[in-house]
Amino acid sequence: MVKKANGKWQICTDYTDLNKVCPKDPYLLPNIDRLVDKASGFALLSFVDAYSKYNQIRVHPQDEAKTAFITDSGAFYYKVMSFGLKKVGVTYQRLMDKIFKEIIGTDMEVYVDDMVVKSTTTSEHCSTLERVFKILRKHQLKLNPEKCSFGV
Repeated sequence: MVKKANGKWQICTDYTDLNKVCPKDPYLLPNIDRLVDKASGFALLSFVDAYSKYNQIRVHPQDEAKTAFITDSGAFYYKVMSFGLKKVGVTYQRLMDKIFKEIIGTDMEVYVDDMVVKSTTTSEHCSTLERVFKILRKHQLKLNPEKCSFGV
């Protein structure tokens, strides 16, 4: 267990051996500099952050046993993706690219769990945010309100 900057605790599991046998996923993460460039020049920006990031994506039931770890209290395994697994970043990015495919590049940009909604007018911005929230709700993804800023 490691104490995070916000005072909460996070389980840290060493997945070195599991990660060695996992094939590399060729899915590319977006270039951060390009995302920043694509968000510049808009009158309104909202920065939206997903809560617990990878822990919102279920592990395939057949793969749950592969995430097992042992403590003094017993053996446990994850039912959701855990920090430290090799493919969590690209898996999350792939999900975001899929669910927001119609608005990425025009009304928003996404880098893994960080989203930027961009607009030129207030009404357009509110409409896009409503659409983003509906998509997140549909896919049962939660936001971290402490890390979100709206209409900046």
